Amino acid sequence: MARQPAKTLWYDRPRYVYLEFCVEDSRDVKVVIENERLVFSCKNADGVEFYNEINLYARVNSKDSREKRSDRSITCFMRKWKEKVAWPRITKENIKPAWLSVDFDNWRDWEGDEEVERAMLEEYAELLEKVTDKGPPPAMDDLDDEL
Repeated sequence: MARQPAKTLWYDRPRYVYLEFCVEDSRDVKVVIENERLVFSCKNADGVEFYNEINLYARVNSKDSREKRSDRSITCFMRKWKEKVAWPRITKENIKPAWLSVDFDNWRDWEGDEEVERAMLEEYAELLEKVTDKGPPPAMDDLDDEL
C-alpha cells in the first residue's frame, strides 16, 4: 500500500509554530524535528501509511520542540529560533501543498498585540492622571457640613 501525506494544519505564535497532523487512531508515530526540517510518519488503524516532510520557513530550536499524540491527531510545537517574528507560511518554498492548511480555529494575528497593549497602557495612564489631578480630597469638616 502506498503512503500518502496526512492532512496537516498549522498556526503561528510569538514563540512557537504549531503543526497538527490529522490522523485518527495513529500508531507507529515517528516525528523528527530538525532545525530546518520536520519529518512525520505513522499508520492509522486501517494500516494506511502517512508521511509528511516539511522544509521549514525558518529555523527552529529542535531541542526545545515537542510532539503530543492524541486519539485524533499528532500536534508538534516547535520553538522558533527568532521569537516574535511572524511566519507568513510554514514551508521554506513559497508553495502550498494540497494537504497543508492554516488552522483558522487557532490562528491569531499577534503581530499588533504589543501596539494594542501599549495603547491600552497609555489610556490607563491618562485616566490615572485625570483622577489624581483633581486636587486634594475634601477635608472631613467639609463633609460634615454637607450632612
